[in-house]
Amino acid sequence: MTNIPIKHQVIENAGKPLFVLVPYEEYLAAFGAETEEETALPLEVSKIANLDDKSLIRAWREYLGLSQADVAERMEISRSAYAQMEEKSARPRVATLRKIAAALDVEWRQLLEEE
Repeated sequence: MTNIPIKHQVIENAGKPLFVLVPYEEYLAAFGAETEEETALPLEVSKIANLDDKSLIRAWREYLGLSQADVAERMEISRSAYAQMEEKSARPRVATLRKIAAALDVEWRQLLEEE
């Protein structure tokens, strides 16, 4: 396969960049391929989240039998800081979700709440 130089397309509005179009392969390399297996939830996690009205972060933690202190220690943050992240109303950034996922040893997309 020959490497073909690619010029990314920048979409602007009033002279300000809004979006950049990148090849799909670059997108996958940057954000990871999404497969059904990677984003599937165990039934028990789904039950905890939906029936008990808890965040997916909390549902995963409870499913894995971990305390808030356990996860906070893995993330090297305080328990109270972690507790805020798993509140149902919390909307952590992707970078934060990745850190939580690493501490829980799950795929970060498995922590995404449906909008």
